[in-house]
Amino acid sequence: MAAAPRSRSPFLGLLPWPERQAVARALRTETVGGLVLLAAAVVALVWANSPLASSYSTLRDIHFGIPALGLDLSVGHWTSDGLLTVFFLVAGIELKRELVVGSLRTPATAALPVIAAACGMAVPAAFYAATAAAGGGSMDGWAVPMATDIAFALAVLAVISTHLPTALRAFLLTLAVVDDLGAILIIALFFTSDLNYWALAGALAGLVVFYLLQRLRVRGWWWYLPLGVTVWALMYNGGIHATVAGVAMGLILRTTRDKGEQASPGERTGHLLHPLSAGVCVPLFALFAAGVSVSGDALGKVFTTPEPLGVVIGLVAGKILGIFAGTYLAARFTRAQLNPELAWADVFGLATLAGIGFTVALLIGELAFPGTATGEHVKAAVLIASLAAALLAALLLRRRNTVYRRLYEEENLDEDADGIPDIYQHSAPELTRAERPDQGPGQ
Repeated sequence: MAAAPRSRSPFLGLLPWPERQAVARALRTETVGGLVLLAAAVVALVWANSPLASSYSTLRDIHFGIPALGLDLSVGHWTSDGLLTVFFLVAGIELKRELVVGSLRTPATAALPVIAAACGMAVPAAFYAATAAAGGGSMDGWAVPMATDIAFALAVLAVISTHLPTALRAFLLTLAVVDDLGAILIIALFFTSDLNYWALAGALAGLVVFYLLQRLRVRGWWWYLPLGVTVWALMYNGGIHATVAGVAMGLILRTTRDKGEQASPGERTGHLLHPLSAGVCVPLFALFAAGVSVSGDALGKVFTTPEPLGVVIGLVAGKILGIFAGTYLAARFTRAQLNPELAWADVFGLATLAGIGFTVALLIGELAFPGTATGEHVKAAVLIASLAAALLAALLLRRRNTVYRRLYEEENLDEDADGIPDIYQHSAPELTRAERPDQGPGQ
């Protein structure tokens, strides 16, 4: 007798237990990091608009490094080209995990978030291009409104104290991971300086060695840290933004466990670097990137100049329309059934939250308009758009918080205190402790 076909889980339904555990760990770190990031942005704005504003720009422009190796950079460049490499390394590891064991591992589960994320990048870029063209502005900033800042978004959720279900948070996390991949591809393809092919060949050779060390199961930070720094320096001198090296190494790191292995190299590296990235590297970048003038004249330029106006429209209206429409159409195309406990209004609120595009948007803005007044206006536009998206999302999500609180309590109820929420045991009695991601190989 043929086995009955396995029923499909509803879209935004209960996550599998191992996936939920992995998502929870990532979200905890991102939320704390997002609060630090928010504080750093506030400090930058206050400092840059205070009587001590000259000290802010002076510190940001101090140069240090090794000139003989082409690494004589300002403090601002060290934070964007150096510290953000750690951020993109962690993003690469998260993307690899999603591709291997997460929601992107099969075409069926990957289709919906990938389509939603792609629409959430394409529509904002189109809105920017239309606004810039209508106002006779530059097209150079088309990529600025494309990325979502997951840490900032989670910090907003923490501040407004919603009980957003894990599935919605996981979907937001997956959107941000795909966004990061799109951003790094854009940076690599469209924001390169004069290429040094010898340096790039050296960086590629270093990545090949990195891959071979992983294949041969070579362990020890003393192999990987010097190699990683060398690849980063060669990539920088090769004319491609150095953060690309971080993503490349993150994608190379193995994320599945060998038999008897407590954690994979990707898990160990992510566990070590994620707090550093979220709590130190990204906030320091924000500290030296978010310090823009918020005078009346500067704010007026945001809404009267085509480039920053295109960023605002792209991040707020473009993100909402792109992600919501992409998700709805993809669900209809794949015949995915929305979790009956939720409504499309919840997806709309999530799409609004995705309009917070702080870190990567600021980075691309710096690359698109380096050292220009337009670049400063674009930075201000990113801040204004992110604030507007955060406030709008807070209103939309707080309206549904009664529903979220009930779902949250159901998801986390553990009356027998065995460490596994009761909902998993009632809905999937075959689940055992051995299936936890921290107690078995191959996760």
